[in-house]
Amino acid sequence: MTQPSDTVYYKPLPLGSDAALRRRYIVVDAPLPGNMRFGLLLEILDKVAEEAALAYVNRFHPSARVVTAAIDTIVIRQPVDVSRDLTFAATINHIGRSSLEIGIRVEQPGATNNHIASCYFTMVARSGYGEDVSSVALPPLEYVSPLERRRAGKALARREEYRHQQAALHEPPSRQEWERLNQLHGSQDGAGFSGLLCANLVADAWERTYPDQENVPFTVFGGYLIRRAFELSSICSELVAPNRSIIAGVNRINFFHPVRMGDKLHFTSRVVYTDDSYICVEAGIERISRDRKAKALSNSCLFTFANIDGDLNHLPVPEVYPTTYAEDARYLAAHRSLNMLLRFEQVI
Repeated sequence: MTQPSDTVYYKPLPLGSDAALRRRYIVVDAPLPGNMRFGLLLEILDKVAEEAALAYVNRFHPSARVVTAAIDTIVIRQPVDVSRDLTFAATINHIGRSSLEIGIRVEQPGATNNHIASCYFTMVARSGYGEDVSSVALPPLEYVSPLERRRAGKALARREEYRHQQAALHEPPSRQEWERLNQLHGSQDGAGFSGLLCANLVADAWERTYPDQENVPFTVFGGYLIRRAFELSSICSELVAPNRSIIAGVNRINFFHPVRMGDKLHFTSRVVYTDDSYICVEAGIERISRDRKAKALSNSCLFTFANIDGDLNHLPVPEVYPTTYAEDARYLAAHRSLNMLLRFEQVI
């Protein structure tokens, strides 16, 4: 039986030695701490997770493929130094009936503290296309070492925590949450109120997909879609951040429906919650088929940004104020999700 240590997939990104590549990955052409286009890293991470999962699945089902079901969490532990190489090491942490959790550790070799990010993807094995698509059953892993057993346990815990979060969406707020919302709504009735309303903190964009964006047959590369969602969300976060906004973590990205070539896409990002120096931005991607007969939510995303100064010190951001029931729900969901993200020992 296969052990997790037998599933390691490794990919380097030679930023240190390839000047042209390094230029593609920088945000601005100037010395800047954390000067890395995180959206492009999302594309690499999605492809690394796919390759790691596919290598295992094809051992037992040579014609099967894998799709991304969710990005469970990405925790940014420190900013990237674009003058040095990056490495991506992926391992299968746990296997369900047809799903796989892929853990990816992003590092910069040679540094004293070289752990850049911890990433967790849920992939699903599939066979066939269109109406003939079906799930593929996978053999389990054998967890031998304490580290492997601990990672598998954490994978199950993350899955259970997400289920609890989803169930909580249908529950009334706690007393503390209700009091906070009541305070936010009450403030809006005061004379001279000038706070930031969530309704005004929205950005959107449209585009169409093309054949050169195809990944698996007939569908567009999911990594590209979430890159575009992130880039719009980063711009949206600047509606609140008075200084510089930098990514601190990906709370969750769900993949609901595949995007096909020729689809028209509507990206919407909105600031839904702030706390101290953190800004939570929710993004959605709606696909509309070329014949305009089908419309569906392709992806939902929740990103957390941090407001920082030139030395990467955290600075506070203004409070945001929900007004409608839907905005209240988004505010509470992001509040709970951010608390979960901050449980990690180190977040940028």
